[in-house]
Amino acid sequence: MLTVVTGASGLVGGNLAILLRQAGHEVRCTKRARSRLAHLDGFGLEWVDADIEDRASLERAFAGAAVVFHCAARVSVRRRVTRELVRANVRGTQNVLRAARTAGVKRVVHCSTVAARAVSTTGRPVTEDEPYNLGDFGLDDGYSRTKRSAERVVQRAVADGQDVVVVNPSYMFGPYDARPSSGEMILQVMRGTVPGTTLGVSNFVDVRDVCRGMIAAWEKGRTGQAYILGGYNMTYEAILTLIASVARVPPPRLRLPLVVTRAMAAACDLAERLTGREGYLNSATLRYSGCTAFCFSSEKAMRELGYAVGPLEPSIADAIAWFRERKMIA
Repeated sequence: MLTVVTGASGLVGGNLAILLRQAGHEVRCTKRARSRLAHLDGFGLEWVDADIEDRASLERAFAGAAVVFHCAARVSVRRRVTRELVRANVRGTQNVLRAARTAGVKRVVHCSTVAARAVSTTGRPVTEDEPYNLGDFGLDDGYSRTKRSAERVVQRAVADGQDVVVVNPSYMFGPYDARPSSGEMILQVMRGTVPGTTLGVSNFVDVRDVCRGMIAAWEKGRTGQAYILGGYNMTYEAILTLIASVARVPPPRLRLPLVVTRAMAAACDLAERLTGREGYLNSATLRYSGCTAFCFSSEKAMRELGYAVGPLEPSIADAIAWFRERKMIA
């Protein structure tokens, strides 16, 4: 069966394409002219030129496909919504959905993010039913807001009769992270450049568990529904210590008090405004690190999709081995 993956050069799309191929599916992957693909050589993937801002190229890429997994997105930690984020995450999603409809694709699985869901206000992990409220906590950066807007685009398409399922992955670790994206946390721990730890909470998962959940969403998901594909709710102190343990390097020892992270946030925001360059830290990312309620439940996905998660240690170890093979770390 022919499957199409947009954004296959990235962490999620690449691992998804590999798993689909291993399951016996034909896999067509869209790419831009400047995409780096060497890390995915040898997996039997078909690559076609298509840009999510070019609907005609998408229609050609989607021809004959049973499903499109839309993983392409622009990830940014900038506070403000930029034109680039809107073009990629909102208009790009519109183009993918319209092209899929024109090409006769039966189902689209849209890869969103838990950053488009909510922060817990009940003391319990967030579910798919809770309204978006990240702005109430100062966590609504440009990426979060445009991915939430993309979900609204999906819901309009569903209301118009299109078969689309949404998945919301959490913070993922694993191999084939060429950019790198979330693997940057692993690299910083290994380089000893993490300034300190916090008791903020997030959810961490093996990217391959997420990809298996995406395949299950294609096969079993209900049209118009969203499924959180997460793993383990952990403090940043705990996950950084776990990474250090797997990597056999010293963990970050300094626990950063709130007053320090606030000062760092203000300084990073000022530097971004003055230079126009996106930094790894700003007020939104530092607030994430201090938020104790950014926790999620995947119970719905487990119940309806048969979603399951394994331990994090193999995911971190495989990411480290891949980074070393690529000489991204010593």
